[in-house]
Amino acid sequence: QVHLVESGGGLVQPGGSLRLSCAASRSIFSRYTMGWYRQAPGKERELAAIIISGGSTNYADSVKGRFTISRDNAKDTVYLQMNSLKPEDTAVYYCNVAWWVGSVKYDVWGQGTQVTVSS
Repeated sequence: QVHLVESGGGLVQPGGSLRLSCAASRSIFSRYTMGWYRQAPGKERELAAIIISGGSTNYADSVKGRFTISRDNAKDTVYLQMNSLKPEDTAVYYCNVAWWVGSVKYDVWGQGTQVTVSS
């Protein structure tokens, strides 16, 4: 069983930056898809950014140009660099690792880390 541990959340002023990290408890295959999702109070969980095994990335329109997802396969860690943060970025951010066996999808979630953007 893979466990994910997120870190790097906190309180930041609008326009500031944070970097989130998500480390897997054991070695995971580089072909796994890794992503960051977020859930604001009263809203559904939504995708923020994902990175697939080949390094291709995809971002929610609301974070494009401000957030950058990256992965270090040697460290089994995925990062989310968040710049130019806005109050609407306030949410609990969750790390996710996903893989497929045939047509069946498996995934694991981290416990979440709070990001609060406020002056």
